[in-house]
Amino acid sequence: MVLPVINSYAMPDRSAVPVAGPPWAIDPARAALLVHDMQNHFVRAFPPDRSPVVELVDNIATLRELAGTLGMPIVFSAEPAAQRPGQRGLMRDIWGPGIGPEPDGDAAVVASLTPRVGEHLMVNVRHNAFLRSHLGRLLRAEGRDQLILCGVRAHLGILLTAADAFMHDIQPFVVADAVADFSAEDHSMALRWIARTGVVCTTDQLIRHLLHGKAAHSM
Repeated sequence: MVLPVINSYAMPDRSAVPVAGPPWAIDPARAALLVHDMQNHFVRAFPPDRSPVVELVDNIATLRELAGTLGMPIVFSAEPAAQRPGQRGLMRDIWGPGIGPEPDGDAAVVASLTPRVGEHLMVNVRHNAFLRSHLGRLLRAEGRDQLILCGVRAHLGILLTAADAFMHDIQPFVVADAVADFSAEDHSMALRWIARTGVVCTTDQLIRHLLHGKAAHSM
């Protein structure tokens, strides 16, 4: 299976955020930001200059700036180029060989989100960013037990990483309008599933609570 053609769709707004969810309060002293798979290879699959990719990139940029201002660890996960068959594993059977050698920069994080000095760039060989990576060790070393997730794709990397965060007693906060997917249906389905074991919110809601410390269940 190769990447499907993605049609433009509207980013979900507050009305699309699942009401139910854990009553956790986001705390910048406990939280880290994960920007998942925002690489040219994946982002180019979306129609350029249209929803949802315009809001996706803008909202992630906004969250990244605030996280830096608040002293939160910022982590980028990125699939490596030219993976060997043994490294790619069963991913190859479904998604093919993955990102090829990168003369055109497919493996690079999109230019507007290029990781900066002091931010972490982590190799990610599976949808779940915790698997076969040092993400868990990094969060423990930084004393962080909350993880804000944004990036692509909602029903794969974001959902699986949020679920594994929960299994590791790390509270996941998924930003509904800072993730994107193959379709509006996949996007909506992912948010509903994530809300069973994580907090789902919009960018504006999360910013307000990071700045003012209000309880997440009042989002």
